[in-house]
Amino acid sequence: MSDLEPKRRLRIFCALELPEDVRARIAAHAAQLRAVAEPSLKISWERAEKLHLTLKFLGEVEAGRVESLARAAKRAAEGACKFEVRLGECGAFPPRGNPRVLWLGLQDATGLLARLQARLEAECERENFPRDARPFRPHITIARIRAANAAARHVAALHRETEFAPATFDVGKFVIMQSQLGTDGSRYTTLSRHELNTAAG
Repeated sequence: MSDLEPKRRLRIFCALELPEDVRARIAAHAAQLRAVAEPSLKISWERAEKLHLTLKFLGEVEAGRVESLARAAKRAAEGACKFEVRLGECGAFPPRGNPRVLWLGLQDATGLLARLQARLEAECERENFPRDARPFRPHITIARIRAANAAARHVAALHRETEFAPATFDVGKFVIMQSQLGTDGSRYTTLSRHELNTAAG
């Protein structure tokens, strides 16, 4: 990260990566919806390799500050233990009215995911990064709807009604990602990885 131009601004977020088999199951679920979607539906489906769970979205950050963000992430990871989460709930944002995002929710039975995210917020604040004003709602975005119409409401209803067999997986690290926007969508680059502490907790 030291070779980045200090004043250049990067679009940054912290996230949990998903196991390949979980990403494949989500992609299969999305493919089912795409197969029955109406032609008038205007939607952008997330590519399988980009699926993730956002812990903290920082937006535009000067490249010279990425090192301090990595320090905050390292402290957060060192104070958190590995845990397990369960993926399964199907939903849309907003919950009523015209849907804009289709998502799959995660169940945090142990509370350790919420604790990790809260610790990350606190450590980032120590490095003068602002806290996220919105409450943390762990979810994986699978599609973004670009136009509100009957087709969008229909696919959102199908998504909510379709059973997604729960998938459980272990979380042992998180990453700092850069998102670069292009003509064919965004591209993600991992800037650093942060292993959780097996002895924590």
